[in-house]
Amino acid sequence: MLATSVSKKLLFRSNVSSFTRKMSSHDAVIVAASRTPVGSLYGSLKTFTAPQLGSVALKHAFEQSKVDPAVVEEIYFGHVIQAGAGQSPARQVALAAGMKSASDATTINKVCASGMKSIMIAAQSIETGYKNVIVAGGMESMSNAPFLLPRTNPLFGKFETRDSVESDGLWDVYNNFAMGNCGEISAEKYNISRASLDEHAIESYKRAARAWEGGVFDAEIAPVTIKGKKGDTVIKEDEEYKKVIFDKVPSLKSAFKSGGRITAANSSNLNDGASALILMSAEKAKELGVKPLAKVVSYADAGVEPIDFPMAPTVALPEALKRANLTVDDIARFEINEAFSVVVRIAEKLLQIDPAKVNVNGGAVALGHAIGNSGARIVVSLVHGLQSGEYGAAGICNGGGAASAIVIQKL
Repeated sequence: MLATSVSKKLLFRSNVSSFTRKMSSHDAVIVAASRTPVGSLYGSLKTFTAPQLGSVALKHAFEQSKVDPAVVEEIYFGHVIQAGAGQSPARQVALAAGMKSASDATTINKVCASGMKSIMIAAQSIETGYKNVIVAGGMESMSNAPFLLPRTNPLFGKFETRDSVESDGLWDVYNNFAMGNCGEISAEKYNISRASLDEHAIESYKRAARAWEGGVFDAEIAPVTIKGKKGDTVIKEDEEYKKVIFDKVPSLKSAFKSGGRITAANSSNLNDGASALILMSAEKAKELGVKPLAKVVSYADAGVEPIDFPMAPTVALPEALKRANLTVDDIARFEINEAFSVVVRIAEKLLQIDPAKVNVNGGAVALGHAIGNSGARIVVSLVHGLQSGEYGAAGICNGGGAASAIVIQKL
């Protein structure tokens, strides 16, 4: 009887060990990473819905990697302001980009971290052996986000409209004020000066301009074609980074608090854009003859008090690094989403990161922040920005007091 019990325990342990080895053998690799240009609010991309932008990015990913859309089993796509976009926005992206109807689709909403969370879920599915080929990404058309009316008419008097961009994307529901107010509180808490924030913003714009002048983003951009009576117009460059007057940055009034530190210049903008990545197991990539661009090494989420959301990446990033058995010094480049310049300044201060390694080619302050897209966009740029063998880390805060982070290695 005792021998039988011991035998069963050993068999159980053997099965667990085998399962663990099986999971670790399913490395998730990124074989394509594309993004549309980021358009300004009511700018060049205003006529495109979020799913339409998503399909442009995904088609480009398929074209660049030569991956047959028919082999993709599932898609996870981030999208925050979904009102009016139609049923299952991720499914719209999948079918418009040529994926087969037998594939599945799930739209992810983790506010600004939606696009990154989609990548993390895709990696998990691959690493466990549940799926072999998955698309992940994010999208947003803030230009097309609707105003909201109450469904029930008042018995007497007026009713008010609500801006879905504000209410569903940019408003702290716990403290009932704009997320910029959280930025103000964090700037005070961590002693980040107005001058430091402005210096960061100016540098972000300058880095973005240098990157575009040097053709740094060319490989990752999925051009967007706008049909017109007088011919087609092709949009293949971010709009926002040129819209800056450096001399005016220090004199701008604070946006959220009288005498505050957060301004329009050191905050991200309202934007349109989409990003798409194709992930698969290393074994599947070898079988299909597809060359991987990067390997997903680790990832992590973090939760903090809602009002402290700007510092949340400083909790998620160390956890992701710990899971990868890496330190800050091992990371060649960081992509930390610039919801506000204060987010990056806090990360640099608390994690002791060299500013020269953070958002090397500019960040959301200059390039734009299409909220459902940004978590995926920074991973796309990281994939293309790293050199072979280098490790990169990306982190993004999100409303409600949370963040997501991911570590990748360029192959």
